[in-house]
Parts: sequence; structure tokens; C-alpha cells
Amino acid sequence: MNTKVSVVGAKGRMGETTVEAINKDSELSLHCAIDQGDGLDQLSGSDVLVDFTTPEAVMQTLEFAIKNNIHAVVGTTGWTDEKLNKIKELLKTSKSSIRIVSNFSIGAILMMRFAEEAAKYYESAEIVEIHHPSKKDAPSGTSQSTAKIIAEARAKHKMPAQPDATSTEIAGARGANVSDIKIHALRVEGAIAHQETIFGSKGELLTIRHDSFDRESFMPGVILAVKNVAKTPGLTLGINDLIN
Repeated sequence: MNTKVSVVGAKGRMGETTVEAINKDSELSLHCAIDQGDGLDQLSGSDVLVDFTTPEAVMQTLEFAIKNNIHAVVGTTGWTDEKLNKIKELLKTSKSSIRIVSNFSIGAILMMRFAEEAAKYYESAEIVEIHHPSKKDAPSGTSQSTAKIIAEARAKHKMPAQPDATSTEIAGARGANVSDIKIHALRVEGAIAHQETIFGSKGELLTIRHDSFDRESFMPGVILAVKNVAKTPGLTLGINDLIN
């Protein structure tokens, strides 16, 4: 029997592409495609919902899903610890499984793995992320995840603080600080999703870069998450565990 999948945020570019991907997959069937402002009751009867809305709208969708024991795959970013803790609390009385994914691209997952491996060898590490100007949050969820991975690897290997003699700056010039890793967010028309993780030590630089030129690049990861969300109870972050 096909898995019944609903898409919330179906009029957005990621939502539209997700609807197309579901319709092409013989193991999935589209239950409904709704956008912000549409009645959530239409989601009733879904096995899984996929949310590509906004940080402001996503919590209402997930509360409905959890209350009605519907599994959810979430591509909406802008998460805080407070929101994640609320989801964990709600899940204590539900059969739902929730998977929140900052980036569905297989290449982006590999980029983060490579960054983790490189982190222990270099004195300096900074991130530049580039997205389209319609993106609501900055820095991106992927860049924040990468920064945390690098920081954990540096701490594990007892590396000293990064060298930085900056004493004066225009506010924001050195980027956002996430786990002591600087992230520089660009919002440029024509871009989709791009990230450079730059490592440096005396005499050399290593740049690990990933580029998504089309939203189709995210669809294998979206479908993989949809088909596996029910297998991991509670809240799961990312799809790294699904890519072996």
C-alpha cells in the first residue's frame, strides 16, 4: 500500500518540487497539497506530511501532526532550542515521528562529513553561505549545523582558540558567531543554495564547497526522509543517519 503524503507550503518553490517528486514515486501517493492559510484539517488521513513553510507557521503544522499521530518531515529552518524542546515535549504523548532537516542534499551531507574530518588539522575555520534573497533566516540551517560539527571536532581534539587579532570592526563585519565559528551569510539574486567551508593553517587553505543549482538536487533526500521517518521514534535531526 502506498504511503499517503501531504505537502504544506505547496505553492512555494520547494513545495512545488516536492509535489512533483511524490507524484513520480510509485511507493508514494499525494494525499493533499496545501499552503499557509489553508485549513490543516485537510491533512487528516495522511501518513506523512512534508513542511516547507516559514519559521512562524511551522509550529502550528507540527502541533496538528503530533496531535493526530501523523509523521512529519520538516525542511523549514530557523529552529531554536526552545522550539525543539517544545516538539520533544509534545511527542511524549504521540505516536508521531518528526524529522527536521536543514539540508536534504546528499552533497551537503557529505560536505559536512568532510568538514568534520578536516577540522582537527587546521588552525582556522570559517563558513561562507550564499542563498537567494527570498530566504527568511540567516545564517542558514546548514551553515549552523556545519559550524557546530566543526566546533565539536575541534573540542574533541583539544584544539586552541582560533587566531584572530581583530580589535575594531563595523558591527557584523566578522559574521555571526556560532559555536565560535564565524559564518558569513550572503543573499544574492540568482543563487539557490551554496556553501564554502574554509580551513587554514600556515602556508595553505582548504576549501570544501557545495553548490545546489536546482531544487531537484534536494528531492532524493526528501523522498529518503519521507520513506524512513516512521522508523525513528521521536525527534530526529538531519538525514545523516540515512546516508551510508
